[in-house]
Order: sequence, then structure tokens, then C-alpha cells
Amino acid sequence: MPAMETAEFDTELSLFKYDNLEQLPPEYRDFDEAERTRRIEGALDALGDDVVILGHNYQRREIVEHADFVGDSYQLSKEAAAADAEYVVFGGVTFMAESADIITDDDQTVVLPSMEASCPMAGMAEALQVDAAWAELTAATDADVVPVTYMNSYADLKAFCAEHGGLVCTSSNAHRAFEYALDEGDKVLFLPDKHLGENTAHRLGLEEEIAEWDPWDAASADAAAVVDNDVILWDGYCQVHERFSPSHVEQVRADHEDARVVVHPECRREVVEAADVVGSTATIRETVAEADPGETWAIGTEVHLTRHLQRWHPEVNVVPLCGEACMDCNAMRQIDPNYLAWVLEELAAERERNVVEVAPGEKELARVALDRMLEV
Repeated sequence: MPAMETAEFDTELSLFKYDNLEQLPPEYRDFDEAERTRRIEGALDALGDDVVILGHNYQRREIVEHADFVGDSYQLSKEAAAADAEYVVFGGVTFMAESADIITDDDQTVVLPSMEASCPMAGMAEALQVDAAWAELTAATDADVVPVTYMNSYADLKAFCAEHGGLVCTSSNAHRAFEYALDEGDKVLFLPDKHLGENTAHRLGLEEEIAEWDPWDAASADAAAVVDNDVILWDGYCQVHERFSPSHVEQVRADHEDARVVVHPECRREVVEAADVVGSTATIRETVAEADPGETWAIGTEVHLTRHLQRWHPEVNVVPLCGEACMDCNAMRQIDPNYLAWVLEELAAERERNVVEVAPGEKELARVALDRMLEV
């Protein structure tokens, strides 16, 4: 088999900094759904077991209907590692593809259909900002600060946390990561999602020990005052989940008398307090799957998952928490389904496009942070 043509990337940089992104070729831009489906299925027939397609819960229907697995980011990475396919095509965003590259075997290649699919929240905690904040915060205290990063972050931040005794967490096990950090040290620095951090602190009874660090206005921040608290939250957030408000909960209960509300812990604290159930995308899916026929559930997360749940569970009345105002994920939207057809046909023609490869040293440290998460 001839050597494949592989895009060259500087793996010492985080993916969102790459400037040599491959764009969708013009001949792929005007497919209708029937033509796109035909070509995707043809490429998949040619590739057989050599490829596995991952579709994040927030991806559009035209992507997930071709996925071998649909789920949240870390779950999908584990499925890819277990599948043992040569190629992993991740219908997600860059940090997800990085995580897949970290935990899959070295002989597996991870492809992101569009390299422009870069999570805004992950980009709110860039390496230079974190390095500067860490130096300032740790210089302001003799206490031991342990960094914890949400899975929704780039590989360099995961590596940073491992290097400084910290770890990674998911939305489901963030409380255990906090407990680990506070057992190992005196204070926890949580990045990049302040809302998940605040909700986790409340879960642990630490609501009086919270302070925020604003990386966008560090010059006026009082590091000594911030580190006087046990929980330091990075001022980052998910644009989709921050949009929800208590008024949305009030309105959906007014519109649907028996409605129950399930929201993601990336939502604001006051929204979480108003909800009936709080949990990860897996929890949200399970909540609807286990609902009785005729129940009404309002979904407080990215709108594509709400639409999936409406299709998957027509016996349940599934409604978006903020109605027509609910947002889709701008980053996920960058993967037009035609990109999927393109990268699959290129793989079938023995050409690799948009390969995600984390630098070896960074990968090793990031894996340490993930291993610590698994230990707790």
C-alpha cells in the first residue's frame, strides 16, 4: 500500500492555533442530502472495519446518523480505543479529537472533519494565560494549589495540570476531582468552566470558599484575596449553557403544567437550583429514556441533543428549555456534513486529511492527568 498523504501540523501548538487548516474542496460544497449520503455510505463500504465514526451528542442529525457511537466526549474516546479501528473520525471539536488521540493506540489515527471546529470555552484557558495566572496565584500564597481541568480543555492544559499535581474531570466526576485536589493540597484551581466549578463547590458544601480569577483583567485582580479562598474558579464558560436563565424555567413550567426540567451543570447556579435534575449529557439522555410515556421534560443543554431526544423518544414530550431561543454549538456547526463525506472519501483513496496529533511529551502528561481521574 502506498504511503498516505498526510497534512503537516506543528504538534507543539494547540490545534486552535494552526493556520494551515484544510478547507472543504469546492466540488464537495453543493451536495444535497441524497448525494452526500450515497457518497458517505460508499466510502464506508470501502473502508469497512478500518474506520469508526464518533458523533457527539451535540452534533447535527446528518452527522450522528452515520456514527458508530453517539455520546459525550470522553465516552466516545473510550469507544474509539476499544474499537481498534485504524481510523477514528470524530464528529466533535478539537479538544475531543485531542482526547481521542491521547487515549487511543499509537497505530490509530484521529481525523477531525473540519479543523475549524474549535470549542470557545476551551479557548478561554490558553496556555500563556494559565502559566501567567499560576505564577501570580502561587506567589501570593504558601498553600499548595492543585489545578483541575474540565475535560472540555486542550491537551496542553491537561498536561499542565498533570505537571502540577492535578488532574482532569468530567461533569459527572468533578466533585471527586475536587476532593482529590483538596486531599492532595490546600486549594483547587478549576479551569475553564466557572459554572461547573461553582455547582461542584456547592455540592461539596464549599460555597463560602469560592473566588473567581479573571484572566481577561488580571492586571486589576487581587491575587492575595483570591487565594484566600479554597476554590479558585477560572472565568470561563460555555456560551450555550450560560444562555439559560431562571426565567426560562419559570416560562416552561407555565407553558407545560407538569413539566420537569433537566439541565447540564455547565448552566448558571440559579438555573441548576431551579431544575429537577442536573447532570451530564449521558444523564440527560438517561432521564428521557427512563421517562414514562406522556411525561414532559424540558432540556437545558445544546439544542441538537434536544432534537435527537425528540426523535429517539417520541412517546415523551421533549421540549427545549428556552424554546426557539435555544442555541446550537457554534463549534460543532463548523462540521458541515459534507466535510464527513470528504474526509471519508479521502481515507478510502489512502489520503489522510485533518489529522489530530498531540505532541508526544504533551500526550504523556495529559494521559497522567486522565489516569489520575480514573484512580479517583
